[in-house]
Amino acid sequence: MRKFIDEMREQGLVDEIERPVSTRFEAAQMAVKTDRVLYFHDCDGKEAVMNLTADRRALAAALGADEKGLIRRLAAATYEGNLKPMGRLEMRPADFSEFPVMTFYPKDGGPYITAGIVFSRLDGVENASIHRMMVTGKDRVAARLVEGRHTYVMHREALARGERLPVAVVIGAHPAVTFASCTRVPEGRELQFAAELLGGDLPVWECPNGVLVPEAEIVLEGYIGNETAEEGPFVDITGTYDFERIQPVIEFTGMWTKENPVYHSILPGGSEHRLLMGVPYEPKIYRAVAGVTTVRNVVLTTGGCGYLHGIVQVRKNTQGDGKNAIMAAFAAHTSLKHVVVVDEDIDPFDPEDVEYAIATRVRGDRDLLVVAGVRGSSLDPCREGDGTNVKIGVDATMTLGEEEKFVRAGWDE
Repeated sequence: MRKFIDEMREQGLVDEIERPVSTRFEAAQMAVKTDRVLYFHDCDGKEAVMNLTADRRALAAALGADEKGLIRRLAAATYEGNLKPMGRLEMRPADFSEFPVMTFYPKDGGPYITAGIVFSRLDGVENASIHRMMVTGKDRVAARLVEGRHTYVMHREALARGERLPVAVVIGAHPAVTFASCTRVPEGRELQFAAELLGGDLPVWECPNGVLVPEAEIVLEGYIGNETAEEGPFVDITGTYDFERIQPVIEFTGMWTKENPVYHSILPGGSEHRLLMGVPYEPKIYRAVAGVTTVRNVVLTTGGCGYLHGIVQVRKNTQGDGKNAIMAAFAAHTSLKHVVVVDEDIDPFDPEDVEYAIATRVRGDRDLLVVAGVRGSSLDPCREGDGTNVKIGVDATMTLGEEEKFVRAGWDE
């Protein structure tokens, strides 16, 4: 992570915050005003970084791609990078007071770890994913384990055997590792995906409990057992509060840190949060749409919380391709709520260009696809009580055979 921050510094993309900043609200209030990297030299006496990849260009640079070609590169991933064993980490007692864990909003249930990657291991399979973790003691957190996700399933399996699930939480990893942990990959291939993104090889260390971890500023070793605690409220990607739940507790038995570790924190509902939630779904949508027509690009928009709104750029081969692309996008990302399909001459990264396509190429009686009573995102405040919602697809593409009606004037005609 430090190397990446240095690269951002060389490009003039880091704001150095030298004055003292409080972990309670103040750091969050600064991060919400910019997408530039914020490096705090004195965040309650510790070093911290926010907005590490809050800009799509920064995220693309971290993943070794340019902004507009990023999704094509991710869609071609094989998840076959190599892991290089580097030895075993020696732990000391865990103590969260050593880190500037932040409280972001007034109604937060407590200080939250938001950039902690949870590595869990069972039967030789290792999973990596980000879970929000509310600090409940010097060596304990209440972790939100979403039902049906891999960590949740592994924990339930361990409990069924009368065991605890061994885990390691990593804070301050290279952004490629963080991104890989947010991506739906073949089971247990997150570290290999990170290795691929970083050029093919990834050094890993073994914790005393057997869990493998990549290089990071902070490594916390522990277990998830039967203990539970109240977790929440917490602000999620829509900028609204998620409600309180009873969630499993992670008990940490040890920790390892670099000298003067740099603590990474993700602003809940901020641009970095939205990019890390949404961009991993873009290649999945890309591959699905490629199965029905010629796809050029996919963007989950910042205004759509990086998760609920998508723009799909295609080259139509038949008149029905726009609507087929809509259905493929909804199938690939079930939390997607609204999707707009545009032609090759429309820039999917430019909201004004997309709006132009809607204004000039859409007839409401013909080009809208409305699907009611389907599963939506649990984060959407207007979902029904049973979890269902309404999805709308907009076919903002030109009518085949009538392209001349839609050609925009220019000097290269």
